Amino acid sequence: MDLLELREQIDNIDEQIVRLYEQRMNVCRQVAEYKISTGKKVFDRQREMEKLAKVRALTHNEFNRCGVEELFEQIMSMSRKLQYQLLSESGSLGKLPFIGVDELETGKARVVFQGAEGAYSQAAMVEYFGDAVNSFHVDTFRDAMNAIDEGSADFAVLPIENSTAGIVSEIYDMLQEYENYIVGEQIIRIEHCLLGVPGAALDDIRTVYSHPQSLMQSARYLELHHWQQISMQNNAFAARKVAEEQDRSQAAIASEYAGGIYGLEVLQRKVNHSGTNSTRFIIVTNQKIFRKDAKKVSICFEVPHESGSLYHMLSHFIYNNLNMTKIESRPIEDRNWEYRFFIDFEGNLADSAVKNALRGLRDEARNMKILGNY
Repeated sequence: MDLLELREQIDNIDEQIVRLYEQRMNVCRQVAEYKISTGKKVFDRQREMEKLAKVRALTHNEFNRCGVEELFEQIMSMSRKLQYQLLSESGSLGKLPFIGVDELETGKARVVFQGAEGAYSQAAMVEYFGDAVNSFHVDTFRDAMNAIDEGSADFAVLPIENSTAGIVSEIYDMLQEYENYIVGEQIIRIEHCLLGVPGAALDDIRTVYSHPQSLMQSARYLELHHWQQISMQNNAFAARKVAEEQDRSQAAIASEYAGGIYGLEVLQRKVNHSGTNSTRFIIVTNQKIFRKDAKKVSICFEVPHESGSLYHMLSHFIYNNLNMTKIESRPIEDRNWEYRFFIDFEGNLADSAVKNALRGLRDEARNMKILGNY
């Protein structure tokens, strides 16, 4: 038998597979209609485990057993997606616990940011809320989240990601921990300066203070010198410390704006090595609201610690034609080598495709949480 004949056999088999697949999906449609009428859940893990064991047993070697298991996992996943779509079309998916609003009520809002006067967080806050914003600042990110949680502030402005240094992992962890939600974001350009007390020169410097990420973003410049580097909670704290101690051997890496507030001189501009360095800040509140024109959804979830589990979760975005823009993972406390995944994707909570994907994720993932739509 030559190659052409073998390929013809494969084509014939594939045609049968397609016909059988469509027959199977038609039955799945009827199953969905039954579940809609009876209120049964789409995802039945016990039923799927039994089905996988049964089809594995029909094969004759280990290679085929693994292949058939993967094939039927995909077939059952697509069946679930069809059922979720039908539930959505019938109005049986229910409402998400978020309220759409035309605008955020920011006129009389009280806003908190982390750091001291002159922090980049303050600049992001002013950019988002305007110069007349009623604000106060706190020492730590947790203090800011607590201020929202207890109601002493309506919104918090928090850095979540830098284009050079990556994510602010502490913020990711607290988004999962607190019942606070993202309702907006602000991206600002970062231009670090080396700041010293009046009269200081580069040759005087022995110690540099700044936030760990700012030190990282300025690593190439700092490598040219043999200065001690000391981390601070915030760039503005570093500038304030140098100003208060008036030690010519100390310098801070912070914004020129912070230097002006604390009376420091710019010893060197643009010490961060990336000319396009930017930080993304999120606007957080304790209300479950979203703007009706919001275009990005952020969620987090955990997955079973087994092969293919993350792949199956991500398939909900594929089958609902949703564009995933970011994925990050964070270790789960007290569960070694298990991770929580944070995902951003394009969409609005009012969209049927978004509702469909979130319903599937909620059924199949562990501890899925909507972090916000903005």
